[in-house]
Amino acid sequence: MDTRIPSQVDVAVIGGGIIGISTALALARAGLRVAVFEKGAIAGEQSSRNWGWIRSVGRDHRELPLALRANALWRELQQQADVGYRQRGLAYLGGSPADMQGHAKWLESARPYSVPARLVDAADLPALLGAQSARNWAGALYNPEDGVAEPQLATAAIAGLARAAGCQIFEGCAVRGLDLAAGKVRGVVTERGTVGAEAAVLAGGAWSRLFCGNSGVSFPQLKVHASVLRTTPLETGMDLAINGGDFTCRKRADGGYTVSQLGASTADLTPDSIRLMRQFLPAWMAERKYLKLRVGRRFLDELRMPRRFALDAPTPFEQHRILDPQPGMAAISVALEKLKAAFPAFAPARVAAAWAGMIDVTPDALPVMSAVDAVPGFFLASGFSGHGFGIGPAAGELMSELVQGKTPTVDPAAFRLSRFA
Repeated sequence: MDTRIPSQVDVAVIGGGIIGISTALALARAGLRVAVFEKGAIAGEQSSRNWGWIRSVGRDHRELPLALRANALWRELQQQADVGYRQRGLAYLGGSPADMQGHAKWLESARPYSVPARLVDAADLPALLGAQSARNWAGALYNPEDGVAEPQLATAAIAGLARAAGCQIFEGCAVRGLDLAAGKVRGVVTERGTVGAEAAVLAGGAWSRLFCGNSGVSFPQLKVHASVLRTTPLETGMDLAINGGDFTCRKRADGGYTVSQLGASTADLTPDSIRLMRQFLPAWMAERKYLKLRVGRRFLDELRMPRRFALDAPTPFEQHRILDPQPGMAAISVALEKLKAAFPAFAPARVAAAWAGMIDVTPDALPVMSAVDAVPGFFLASGFSGHGFGIGPAAGELMSELVQGKTPTVDPAAFRLSRFA
């Protein structure tokens, strides 16, 4: 990584996860002077802790153009650096006729986007899965052009491409806040000094709400604790990624499988949960089957964390370099047992490692990718709600276009911050 911070750049990117690094790559390749500032380590938080899925199937339709563009970009990236990308296909299994009706409804409404997905009936499912199942599935919603990548490889590899394009990347260098003149961005204040910039892109993940609030910008965002495990290597015959409802799995490059479930997510009750209750209550009610609410130590931890702070002294971003929560072993252990029960080939699987991350979520589970109208020169790319890794390269491309004032490849209207006003 770079060590000597510049005095001036065209664009400062705040956050070194998949979104920030992809944005920096696109900007650098467009010929702009770009610097990325990461308070901890590149991909130190959720960008290296997710499932590794690259999917269009099952997405909110407003994200589909991004997802399809991302699929193409992942294929291009793999030709330039090893991001662990494999186009193996992805299937949402249906356990009942009602599930298949839901899949059919999604597929019909996705037709305008030319998503190459299809329904697979029960008779053809064994050949698709490549592993014998002990459950009588009704079928699946399947996209052969979806795939996976390796979160522990991808962002670092993309960072290498960005540096080769001229981008500077600084780890262990927190941005404390924006440097403003007459309400407009003129740079960023880092823990190692001020860097001039015509624009600043915040891709701070779970930290974005705190940063925005200290800059006078309201951003409704909460954090969700999500747990994952990986198994020891084993041969099962299953190469595609699957969602079985009460378990998910995808084959890893190391021969093991990444396993989790939608129910392995927990929302800690925090002061922000109370402040944002009106906006998030509909989402909590809709997702209560999968999302557990928990009251514990995190409430006090966040209560003690200042919401407003000066930029000439250490800030919370320096005091908390990397969010590294403990995994919720109960939920992911259940997911592994459900997987074994459904597919006997997984019976020998053992847990090799487990981890957790903090997902940044918005009230409508869609990201914000837009200019911040109240602060000219400030752009926000956050709130990806667990969908960010797969669409990361396309999100970076979109943010680059927005910063440069170009006509976007993908319509960004659904992702404007002003929708929460």
